[in-house]
Amino acid sequence: MPMFKRLHAVNQWPLWLAMLPLILTVFIAYLGTGLWSLWISFTNSRTFPSGDFVGLAQYERLFDNERWMLSMQNLALYGILFMGFCMLIGFFLAILIDQKVRMEGLFRTIFLYPYAMSFIATGLAWQWALNPSFGIQQSVNQLGFENFRFDWIVDQDMVIYTLVIASVWQASGLVMALMLAGLRGVDEEIWKAARIDGIPTWRVYVAIVIPAIYPTLATVVVLLLTAVVKLFDVVVAMTQGGPGTASEVPAKFIMDHLFGRANIGLASAGAVVLIATVVGLAAPFVYLRSRHAKREGRS
Repeated sequence: MPMFKRLHAVNQWPLWLAMLPLILTVFIAYLGTGLWSLWISFTNSRTFPSGDFVGLAQYERLFDNERWMLSMQNLALYGILFMGFCMLIGFFLAILIDQKVRMEGLFRTIFLYPYAMSFIATGLAWQWALNPSFGIQQSVNQLGFENFRFDWIVDQDMVIYTLVIASVWQASGLVMALMLAGLRGVDEEIWKAARIDGIPTWRVYVAIVIPAIYPTLATVVVLLLTAVVKLFDVVVAMTQGGPGTASEVPAKFIMDHLFGRANIGLASAGAVVLIATVVGLAAPFVYLRSRHAKREGRS
């Protein structure tokens, strides 16, 4: 028996060698830089890193900064609307395609295609479409509807919703693909039994299907949360944080202070707060997903 254990250990070394680049990336690129940013956030670093420890002073400056608080409010509103509409639209698109429609492959490609585009391209395309001078508003005005107004992108109260529109258009296809994979994993016998018993379709989805695809839903939530926190490209492409600071988001605040204002201490404090926020929100879904997987494994 000990001989077999030694042979097993010897045979594992190619696997560990193949995983070495990933392990180094995790410990150096992710964990290492994260700990470095945490340390910098406790220092008085400006243009270059400094060892001048100032405790929580950077965090006090951060939460006293009106621009940062506005960016967090914008992110919260954007995140709720973005995730809600993505999951709703993606789920209904998945249900539609799950009905074995003709040309299913074509529809899946059409719905998923926007996700293949970069956020910069998406932002520029929607910036053009929403520009009141030559976009949707101008096109409708030329059709004779001169009182039609769709100038949200230059309206401080509405500009954040233009970011939601562009992002949902791009990401809902990915949600559709994940949801469809989950729906295809539901046992067909459940549907046959529901039809025999005369159970309404909507009730089957609510009581049986949605709980059955919970791991898929948890994965979707974590992916969308990550996309919310990373919101930067589409803002830069569409609004540059404007009008004024109406569409300011934390990632842009951090990048501006890191490169534009040479204040890496404050930027690092913002990054730490942002990471802590997403970890706090995503951790329950990851934990519940792992528990569900363990229960499924036991059964």
